[in-house]
Amino acid sequence: MNLSTLSLACLLGLALSSCAGAPVHAPLPRAREVNLARFMGPWRVIAAIPVSIEKNAYDAVESYSLNPDGTIATTYTFREGAFDGKAKRYTPKGFVVDRTDNSTWGMRFVWPFKAEYLISYVDESYSTTIIARTKRDYVWIMARAPVIADADYDRLVGMVKEWGYDVSRLRKFPQPAR
Repeated sequence: MNLSTLSLACLLGLALSSCAGAPVHAPLPRAREVNLARFMGPWRVIAAIPVSIEKNAYDAVESYSLNPDGTIATTYTFREGAFDGKAKRYTPKGFVVDRTDNSTWGMRFVWPFKAEYLISYVDESYSTTIIARTKRDYVWIMARAPVIADADYDRLVGMVKEWGYDVSRLRKFPQPAR
């Protein structure tokens, strides 16, 4: 075996061994036939495995508006550290990737990169939703109201757990009781 063949064999062995420890998950569910017009509007973040910018978010709201060109204007606002904390605002652009059911989006915070944004669940009344990612690194449980019943929250967390997420990483986002 020459050096290049040995190097290739070692790299292949490392790649396979690193894959062996990775959990294998069934594909994430996708919400069926997301009605974009009904999905638009404000959603309160009830809980999430948060990205770094939102680890200390209060009163987090993600709002969507359908643009004439089919893209989705997104505004994500929250208060940093407390209800009276510094206001934060982000405006990524959403793109429906799969028009067969409108559940798979790309979300662009910085051009040209799009993050996966999968509407894995939305209830019939469009009052609760779960946004997931195939990597199971981040997830958001959102609702139209700032507070949901404990039984509803537990059911949504149970769904997230069934999908292979480590729910011990979920953080409830403080929302004002309105």
